[in-house]
Amino acid sequence: MEKAGNLEMDAVEYPLVEDFYTIQGEGAHTGRAAYFIRTAGCDVNCWWCDVKESWDEEKHPMTRTGDIVKRAVDSGAEFAVITGGEPLLHNLEPLSVRLKQEGLDVHIETSGSSPLSGQLDWVTLSPKRFKKPLDENFPYVDELKVVVLKNKDIEWAELNAKKCPPSTQLLLQPEWETPSSVKLIVDYVKKNPQWGISLQTHKFMNVP
Repeated sequence: MEKAGNLEMDAVEYPLVEDFYTIQGEGAHTGRAAYFIRTAGCDVNCWWCDVKESWDEEKHPMTRTGDIVKRAVDSGAEFAVITGGEPLLHNLEPLSVRLKQEGLDVHIETSGSSPLSGQLDWVTLSPKRFKKPLDENFPYVDELKVVVLKNKDIEWAELNAKKCPPSTQLLLQPEWETPSSVKLIVDYVKKNPQWGISLQTHKFMNVP
């Protein structure tokens, strides 16, 4: 029965922008090897997004779960990161279950604008002011990572932090093309050491 169930899950398709083995460049797991799975479709559309090509679901091929999982397993990665776009626009149960059955932990990076789905080992919430995360998602947040351009983004970060579990790792991340945000974050973290800083180290290293 399990084999038949796996075949059904393997046949489920997702609009796939790209999938690749690389180094996690941001957040709590920075520096670890990870298999990235980037789904297409987004209902948030941040103007500073560096993967705008992921927004339009119709521009990307539907790809079988089985094919994605096989590539992830063959890479030798210990965990997969499902990202987007906004990955929670899709039911992640088949993809996450099959990844876990093959021995990979499953991480997600999301704005939290849609309900959580799937079997997830690590939830990174990156909330956006123009499309707020659902309150129902906050109890499951392992890492709160807020992109900062201005002071109001830090205020937004604190509002979201109050909704997270006490164990949540709190991180502020400067927007790559807004250098002034670095000093803003450094000064804030020095005064509020419960927060840490996340950098986009993959951009410094020039890896995908």
